[in-house]
Amino acid sequence: MTSSSDSALVLGIGNLLWADEGFGVRCVEAFDAAWAVPPQVTVMDGGTQGLYLLPYVTAARRLIVFDAVDYGLEPGSLRLVEDDEVPRFMGAKKMSLHQTGFQEVIASAALLGQCPQSMLLIGVQPVELEDFGGSLRPVVRARVGEAVAIAAERLRQWGFALAPRSASGGGLTDAALELARYEDGRPSEELACRIGDVRFMPER
Repeated sequence: MTSSSDSALVLGIGNLLWADEGFGVRCVEAFDAAWAVPPQVTVMDGGTQGLYLLPYVTAARRLIVFDAVDYGLEPGSLRLVEDDEVPRFMGAKKMSLHQTGFQEVIASAALLGQCPQSMLLIGVQPVELEDFGGSLRPVVRARVGEAVAIAAERLRQWGFALAPRSASGGGLTDAALELARYEDGRPSEELACRIGDVRFMPER
């Protein structure tokens, strides 16, 4: 059982517009659609908000973060990092602005003496990031369900009771950005060059 002062934050960070950068957001979206959580648990799409997330992180005793992380592994590999190791992996190799921003969030929380007691980073090795308007690559998308299951099990281990949502539950993400609708409305590569046109962005 959790104590009355225990709290948890389930956070997805990333950018839906840059292919596998959207992994964290898609994970937290899927988590929210699958599970109803008690009042002590906050489920949040942190996007690329960086230090704006500090109040939410410092308010939580337990933190779960979904993100795309360059571990140097086979693309699509899922890896768990815990507690004091989390800041090191959030900034080990800068892939995008949000990663450095979130490393600063953890560092700021530690300086304030308000870092979460327990932290779990659920990260996937991306395949492609430089695809503006693109979606998750298949091997990365295939790991979303596994990542969600890991987060749910960890929350149970911490003493938080979860309940499966009905089919109509959830709604964390605006309907226009939900994965199925986003995919249906996204132009093909033939209609919208997303990676770059060699006529204007020649390879070096």
